[in-house]
Amino acid sequence: MIPSATPNGLANIAVVIAAFNAETTVDLAVRSALAESETLEVWVVDDASTDATARVAESCDDGSGRLRVIRQAANGGPSAARNVALAATRAEWICVLDADDWFAPGRLGRLLAEAGGAEMVADAITRVSAFDATATFNPQDTPQAASLWATVSLADFIEGNVSRRGRHREELGFIKPLMSTVFLRRHRIEYAPRLRLGEDFLLYAQVLAHGGRLRLGPPCGYIALTRPDSLSGRHTIDDLEALRDCTRNLERIRTLTAPERRAMRRHWRSVDDRLQWRRLIEAVKARDARAALKTFHDPASALNLLKNLAGQAWLRGPGRVGRRAGSGL
Repeated sequence: MIPSATPNGLANIAVVIAAFNAETTVDLAVRSALAESETLEVWVVDDASTDATARVAESCDDGSGRLRVIRQAANGGPSAARNVALAATRAEWICVLDADDWFAPGRLGRLLAEAGGAEMVADAITRVSAFDATATFNPQDTPQAASLWATVSLADFIEGNVSRRGRHREELGFIKPLMSTVFLRRHRIEYAPRLRLGEDFLLYAQVLAHGGRLRLGPPCGYIALTRPDSLSGRHTIDDLEALRDCTRNLERIRTLTAPERRAMRRHWRSVDDRLQWRRLIEAVKARDARAALKTFHDPASALNLLKNLAGQAWLRGPGRVGRRAGSGL
């Protein structure tokens, strides 16, 4: 069911910004959220930053009474920070905004217009480089035809999060949908605090496993600042292991279909390939032969590792090291 509108005719949405040491970017995120007429609340949860993140966020107050800044005593990660806002909000929709991203004007209204009864509605992300932070989004540049919007099944969603060699990472877990707060609370869905990688992916998958619907379409104005030092690029071995195994939670919700189970197996394999490669690198650095051998734990993993090793050997071959050095690689 689509959440009802507020008395003034506007849907009410809580925008949640989990922020850690984001003093240089959080102001743009907060101001863009407050600028949306559909925004009822903006929650900035400062995850124990060591810089002026909270103070900068507070300086963005527009006097409307919609901004709430919470300072966490200890760093708990984005999941824990978002759960604080999810538990406290009065809004009927909730939407996550990363502290170094922002909304183009009208994004929330465009999403609401396409909800179509779904519990989640999301658009493709518009990415800009760190050197193009002033980039704007023009909805006229992106056709909004109804045929471009689709309802995404759980199997297709999981498949859309399988990393593939040679493809730029655009997994569906990176989307930032509007989500029905009522639906999340009814099914006791929240972000998994133990996850610091893939927490969005798991939450969306849980919504779908509980029977929620996801409508996905073309860009509507979520602008993401691509950074080489982003949190998703600094994941640890433990983060990868938790991400690999997190889909097991879905089997506790209901009996999965054969396509859903196949998608889960492919997702598990794609993350395990990354995990074992990282473990092998660490084992080689530590000169730990036993740990290195453990990474070849099944035929598929062994084949992937051998391909990676062959690729590294080729890159380090005679004549290529100098060319890579000269090209800055």
